[in-house]
Amino acid sequence: MLLDFDATPSPRAAAADAAVALRAAVDAGALPGVVDIVPAATTILVQGSPAHGIDDLALHRALRAESDRAAEVPADEVVITVHYDGPDLHDVARELGWTTGAVVASHTGTRWRVEFMGFAPGFGYLVPDDPQDRCPPCELPRRTESRPRVGAGSVAVAAGYSAVYPGVSPGGWNLLGHTEARLWDAAATPPSPLAAGTFVWFRDAAGESGR
Repeated sequence: MLLDFDATPSPRAAAADAAVALRAAVDAGALPGVVDIVPAATTILVQGSPAHGIDDLALHRALRAESDRAAEVPADEVVITVHYDGPDLHDVARELGWTTGAVVASHTGTRWRVEFMGFAPGFGYLVPDDPQDRCPPCELPRRTESRPRVGAGSVAVAAGYSAVYPGVSPGGWNLLGHTEARLWDAAATPPSPLAAGTFVWFRDAAGESGR
């Protein structure tokens, strides 16, 4: 079942809140038959088992209770230490007419939230938690040419998002730095510290605090 929030006043916020509520309902056993919740920017894919399907009434109950559930269940928070030495840091600063220190301060001064997971295992699309909290470096477009290889742990921004590459892959985002934090480990439980709704702070390894 695909839930589409485009008709709501704030589609991205509505989808994010609903994803957190539905995930909590699955964990609590309130959505029998649901095997996975897959959030995207303004939609959520609800996957049911072939044997049980999806209980529409239970799904509606979980969505109606999402505001109360969000108040009762605080989202997780992750702090990621970053070495701001990325190959695109100076270009981003020049594009904005800023110093590199101002770019770092904007990135670390933003409270980020995982809007959805995608692209690769452990890859979280992060947006500013407060829609009024602008992060101009992250609003810059992707590079005109993608890199064939971006290293694991690369911290990047582009098109309104920030992210950390969990593994080696091609990529066209602007690279601000790198982290030694591990964002994907298939043998761990859970395999990633990130999930839809997780809050993220970036902390400057050089000593500047993003808090």
